[in-house]
Amino acid sequence: MERLPRFVSTFSIVGYDPEAGEWGIGVQSKFLAVGAVVPWAQAGVGAVATQSFANTAFGPTGLAHMAQGLSAQETMEKLLAADPHREHRQVGLVDAQGRSATFTGRDCFPWAGGVAGQNFAAQGNILVSEATVAALAETFQAARGSLAERLVTALDAAQDAGGDRRGRQSAALLVVKDKGGYGGLNDRYVDLRVDDHAEPIKELGRLLGLYKLYFYKTDPRDLMPIDQGLARELQGILRVAGYYQEEPTGAYDEATKKALLAYIGTENLEERQREDAFIDRVVLDYMRQHRARLGA
Repeated sequence: MERLPRFVSTFSIVGYDPEAGEWGIGVQSKFLAVGAVVPWAQAGVGAVATQSFANTAFGPTGLAHMAQGLSAQETMEKLLAADPHREHRQVGLVDAQGRSATFTGRDCFPWAGGVAGQNFAAQGNILVSEATVAALAETFQAARGSLAERLVTALDAAQDAGGDRRGRQSAALLVVKDKGGYGGLNDRYVDLRVDDHAEPIKELGRLLGLYKLYFYKTDPRDLMPIDQGLARELQGILRVAGYYQEEPTGAYDEATKKALLAYIGTENLEERQREDAFIDRVVLDYMRQHRARLGA
C-alpha cells in the first residue's frame, strides 16, 4: 500500500490580476519550507496550490492541463480522478481567465475547507476555524496594490483570524508574469520564501519590501529631474560614500553620472538606473538613508 507523505497543514490564497497579467500564490504553514511544496504557477496559464497530504504532481500536471485549455474546474476534476488518495488532498487553482476551483477531501484534518470566486481560490486545513479562510477571501478581494501585496495582506489577515491551529513556521510568495523575471528572461516575477521563522508572514512582508526596492521597475510618477540643487545633494552623498572625489558643484556632469552609476551598481539598484537627467525617487530616498547610516 502506498504510504502517504507528511501532511502540509496550511492556508493559502491563489490569485490572478487580469490588469497586470499576473498569477500567484501566498501560503503559510506549520511546516518547514512550505514554499518547496505548495505553490506552482506559469504565466499565461494559471496557478496551483497543493496541500494537506500534498500531491506535488498536482502542480506541474495541473499547469499542463490548463496550458492545453482546460478550465480550473476541469483541471481539478482530472487531477482528483487520477489520485486514489484524493480524500486526503486539498488544492486550489486559478486558470488563465481567472476561473477558479478549490477542493478539500473528506479526510483532511479539521478545520478544513475552501472558497473560490472570480480570480481567487482560498483554502486551508488544520485551522482554528473557518474564519481563517473567510479572511483570506474577503481581504484579497478588498485589498489594493499589486498582486504580491494583496496576497501577503490576505495572509496577514488570515493569521489574525486564527490561522493554523498548530502554530506558524514558514511562508512563501510566488508571482509570475510574462518576462517578469530577472532580466526579462523568465516568468518568475516574485519568488520569496521564509522557510523557518517565528513570524513567517511578517518576515515575508519585509522581504517583499526589499524585493520591490531592488527588482521592481521605476514608476514614472517617481521620476525627479536632477536640477542644480539635487545634483549638489547627490554629489555630497556620493562623496561621503566614496564614489565622488570633488567638491560638490551642482553640475550634473560626466563625473557625477559616472559616480552615480557606480553607486547604483554596487548597491544592486540597476533596475532603477537612468540614462537621462532624472533619478528615481526610491533611489534618492535610499541614498539619503545611506548617508544617515554613515553619520554624514
